Amino acid sequence: MPRNPKKPRRLVTDDRVHLWTLRHSHRRTDGGPAVDCTETLTLSPQPSGTGGPLRIVFAERPDHFVPGGAYTGSGDVGLVRGASLNLHEPGAVRALLDTALAHGWDPDDRHPTVLDGWPLLDEAAAALAARRAAVDG
Repeated sequence: MPRNPKKPRRLVTDDRVHLWTLRHSHRRTDGGPAVDCTETLTLSPQPSGTGGPLRIVFAERPDHFVPGGAYTGSGDVGLVRGASLNLHEPGAVRALLDTALAHGWDPDDRHPTVLDGWPLLDEAAAALAARRAAVDG
């Protein structure tokens, strides 16, 4: 039986558990067609109430891609000529979490935090590639 895509997934790190979800959204202008695809990865520290959620947002922009057409897979975000991640993969989510922590996100802060995902992408993709190479090597 396939996994329910709306049910949060569990990510266990060395010192904490997070629940994470991935959502795709659009903005509509004056009731017209959907525009501006956005992928939002939300990580919520557990147990509930121990910290505010982290939302990493990948909004459509020139020379970047988010899912929304025939040429990208569900959860794929990246640069047209550069790094990319699949946000359905736990390893990619862990790499983004580690990168957000390295850039100062405090999981104990009880307020929601929203980060632009694009500045985190290169570092997270490199960390994921290094982790995979260490496992394969």
